[in-house]
Amino acid sequence: MALDTIDKKLLFLLQNDCKKTTKELSLKLDLSVTAVYERIKKLEREGVITKYVALVNKSKIDKGFVVFCHLKLVQHTKEFLTRFENEVVQLNEVLECHHVSGDYDYILKVLVKDMQAYREFLVTKLTSLQHIGSTQSTFMISEVKNTNVLE
Repeated sequence: MALDTIDKKLLFLLQNDCKKTTKELSLKLDLSVTAVYERIKKLEREGVITKYVALVNKSKIDKGFVVFCHLKLVQHTKEFLTRFENEVVQLNEVLECHHVSGDYDYILKVLVKDMQAYREFLVTKLTSLQHIGSTQSTFMISEVKNTNVLE
């Protein structure tokens, strides 16, 4: 779907605050409320907007310890990849899982309370998954940029 300038502005506004009313958006875009509503519905129908979420402050819910875990599987067969992916999506501590090229097969973004909680996750959950050959963990020191706004 080709996005025009107004669609792009609308997406930018929604990504920054999706709780804005269609009236507030219409004033910023110089469009009628109906036109804004119809554009939003079209973006949803076309799959450009996939869902609306509340972003949570990790430290306020005692989950401020971020780990990037690099994983290698023992083999790269379709069966091993599929099984690993089906199992890893069930782990609540894993916010993101990316199949990547390079030295590792997957990079996981893991969110837990602290180092002890990560150790517990690693020992009792992650390494209990089949077909994992090795892991390497990198701990976040500080978050320099974290955005969901796409332009």
